[in-house]
Amino acid sequence: MPLDHRLTAELEELRRTVEAFAHDVVAPKIGDYYERHEFPYEIVRQMGEMGLFGLPFPEEYGGMGGDYLALGIALEELARVDSSVAITLEAGVSLGAMPLYRFGTEEQKREWLPRLCGGEMLGAFGLTEPDGGSDAGATRTTAVRDGDSWVINGSKCFITNSGTDITGLVTVTAVTGRKPDGSPLISSIIVPSGTPGFTVGAPYSKVGWNASDTRELSFADVRVPAANLLGEEGRGYAQFLRILDEGRIAIAALATGLAQGCVDESVGYAKERRAFGRPIGANQAIQFKLADMEMRAHTSRLAWRDAASRLVHGEPFKKEAALAKLYSSEIAVDNAREATQIHGGYGFMNEYPVARMWRDAKILEIGEGTSEVQRMLIARELGF
Repeated sequence: MPLDHRLTAELEELRRTVEAFAHDVVAPKIGDYYERHEFPYEIVRQMGEMGLFGLPFPEEYGGMGGDYLALGIALEELARVDSSVAITLEAGVSLGAMPLYRFGTEEQKREWLPRLCGGEMLGAFGLTEPDGGSDAGATRTTAVRDGDSWVINGSKCFITNSGTDITGLVTVTAVTGRKPDGSPLISSIIVPSGTPGFTVGAPYSKVGWNASDTRELSFADVRVPAANLLGEEGRGYAQFLRILDEGRIAIAALATGLAQGCVDESVGYAKERRAFGRPIGANQAIQFKLADMEMRAHTSRLAWRDAASRLVHGEPFKKEAALAKLYSSEIAVDNAREATQIHGGYGFMNEYPVARMWRDAKILEIGEGTSEVQRMLIARELGF
């Protein structure tokens, strides 16, 4: 079906609401949180009250009855101002709550989703391991069945939202057996925060996303009920691949927001900053940079909305999600670099938002599938 990029009245109202929240609430405060490497609990609480964490979930589980397009619109508007807040929402929804919604039992959904949708609790997604990276199938964390329990041992790294005061659970992948050919059977298991033997490391010292929570996790004889198995045993890897396909759309929307935020800040600066007796925006060299930046952001928006539309309509979307994630993340880096250049020396000062955007952009080419992995996926969809 052809893509209609125009938003419905309801989605446009959502966009305007989040835009106002980002500029009126997030923008004045987030710089201080960022420089202190502090998680913005008050901002997250307000996001929960707005229903942002419940956007793509049914009302029966405490959600807003929306879809991935609604989530992407909220992420884009937040990321135009700050990516730490946006990634907290993205990870809380697409990585924390979505696995439970897609694969959980009715009992699991009713136990966890209302608090996750309300933002009272954050969930995390424990896939990456120190020796794994892009090779997610090389999971070394193990879970052994012992009566009515699973006993988990291993570690995870780079896990977003895993150590906040409101983190309630981490869904982890673990090897629960072997196939006849010796390859691992990977399953997904819910581990509530505070379970004995489950240790959350100190926050990482990061280049960017400094107001978001990212930590290493370790599991030493962590015992959880057998009922905490998420979905079918041995299907955990396939489940998380589906979650990552969807999550790439969300990351693409976030990256688009950062790219557009770079345009916003640079246009304003180019009109105000004077050199040689006139605004620097009067120079064609600056105008061309801004035109290219706007072109990238606009095209990126079309790409993620196309992928989201396909997902919402039940159509195949894997290739389009990879295309959107690849393009949007790379142009976010391009726009952040150009925005810094337009700002000159001020672009290197942390008091200016573009400095924060420059620091935040690079991880978008790495997280939820590197640019190289996206190219592999696209080529595979082309038949190679």
